[in-house]
Amino acid sequence: MKAASTVKTWEKTRLANLVRHRSGRYYARAYTGGKEVWKSLKTSHFSVAEAKLAEFLKQHRETRAIKRDDTSAKMTFKAAAKLHMARLEEKGKIKPRTLVYWKEVLAALRKSWREIDETELRKITEAKCREWAASYRKVASPSRFNNTLAILRHVLREGMKAGVIYMDPSRDIERAAISSKKLTLPNLAQFRSFLDTMRTAGSRDSKNCADFAAGLAFTGCRTGEAAKIEWRDIDFEDRRLTVRGDPITGTKNWKIRYVPLIPEALTLFKRMQEERVEEGGMDKVFLVRECQKSIDRAAKLVGMERITHHDLRHLFATIAIESGVDIPTVSRWLGHQDGGALAMKTYGHLRDEHSQVQAQKVSFAPA
Repeated sequence: MKAASTVKTWEKTRLANLVRHRSGRYYARAYTGGKEVWKSLKTSHFSVAEAKLAEFLKQHRETRAIKRDDTSAKMTFKAAAKLHMARLEEKGKIKPRTLVYWKEVLAALRKSWREIDETELRKITEAKCREWAASYRKVASPSRFNNTLAILRHVLREGMKAGVIYMDPSRDIERAAISSKKLTLPNLAQFRSFLDTMRTAGSRDSKNCADFAAGLAFTGCRTGEAAKIEWRDIDFEDRRLTVRGDPITGTKNWKIRYVPLIPEALTLFKRMQEERVEEGGMDKVFLVRECQKSIDRAAKLVGMERITHHDLRHLFATIAIESGVDIPTVSRWLGHQDGGALAMKTYGHLRDEHSQVQAQKVSFAPA
């Protein structure tokens, strides 16, 4: 009987902290306090991996130095914030844009609480936290207030981990209530007129903008995901779209997903392909990455409420649900990972027009 061959998952390289996965991707590996720290370098090229490894190890050494130098009883908020941001960057599982956002939120905290950076963590009291919250709540949006409060708590938690403070002084501050945005979406007749108006606007990219808007509405893709779709991602035979997202960071949740093509999407992509037969599988399907000005102009001319790129994703979900598709399935098409909880919250109350039609089907009369 022939012995089964085994394939190694990890392969050592000539660099001590660099290993290669059997997929071809390189990973950095280091140690902190006896624990392994892994980070995907998101490349299959050794020279690129070598450069990224050097950057990772430099950051890793800086993080370890911060941990050694700033665990004294006099740790300041600035030192704890530096440690927290270094941890986020070291993890490697946070999207670059998300990391930028948290840095922006931290900057907002510093601007709204001028002296916080130089304040020792043990001197940040509940009273001072409440004073800051009461002031900042008046000028910040609910979501920005909640995220700024979150970064404050994340940084204070670094002090708790280090044994500098034993309790979070901001623990009892309540988050701001966020009211759900009412979806004001066009009806089907308005949407058809809207696309026709975009397409015939007369500018160089009018047709491309209309195709992009239609693609968002017919697939439910996020703007960044749609901009990255290539012809190889469209399976005309199986009527399926592969959503890969960014080549490096992937989709919002890092996972590739598959979306069945509704008839309108299939018609759109077939027509676009017939118009551009010279293109190959690696060419981008959409020739523009955004079209908000074109959307605004068409909406105004048609006489409908202003919508955004993301509203077209909402339109896809709403039409799908109104057509009888269950919410968990729509949730999977959208790339949600919560089993439909967010979709239920967002689309549980559909447009009044559809709700009224459905209400007429409810009867207590005997069958």
